[in-house]
Amino acid sequence: MSATGFDDIGACVFDAYGTLLDFNSAVDRCRDRIGGRADELSALWRQKQLQYTWLRSLMGRFVDFWHVTGEALDFSMKEVGLGDPALRAELMQLYLSLEPYPDARDCLERVKQAGCRTAILSNGSMTMLVAAVKNAGLDGLVDAIYSVDRTEIFKPHHSVYQMPVDELKLPAPRICFLSANGWDAHGGAAFGFRTAWINRAGQTAENLPGDIQAELSSLAELPALLGA
Repeated sequence: MSATGFDDIGACVFDAYGTLLDFNSAVDRCRDRIGGRADELSALWRQKQLQYTWLRSLMGRFVDFWHVTGEALDFSMKEVGLGDPALRAELMQLYLSLEPYPDARDCLERVKQAGCRTAILSNGSMTMLVAAVKNAGLDGLVDAIYSVDRTEIFKPHHSVYQMPVDELKLPAPRICFLSANGWDAHGGAAFGFRTAWINRAGQTAENLPGDIQAELSSLAELPALLGA
């Protein structure tokens, strides 16, 4: 995997959670109330959230991401010994106003200045995504939001990745897809996007189908990849 330049890109399509928006920020804002198991809760919440999307997709039992997020939080709070309904309600509301990563705004601005369209492609429900993007102050920098509400199946199903191709009227190789989730980056690459994995935490690469063409440590490296 190498970060060679991406030519003839017409649009950059970003995953939301973990890529533009810091999903840990919800728990971080309640850290004093949660106590010493806050990091464990945040990690487990995210783990179960993803697991439930994959399992529901395999079962053919779709519910929107808000419902999945609540189910995952209920499991995680029980696992770490938290039974506070008010805390649960607050954490869910905070998921609508997650903090953007520090590199997100500048990256989106520079991509748009370079003449590329920008979009979000996410497992999140449309209601969640619109609220989160607005509360993060990124709404003026994102041209379109695509949610799996329309496909009623979660990533990495190919029908999810087909949405921006259809809506942007661009072939997959002219779309740069960016995700901080390695499995999602592989999913986009297997579909045919030019794909960059935003490996913020220096994680080990996954052994999955799909040739990821670039591995970046942050979104700040994207403009150079695009020649912007």
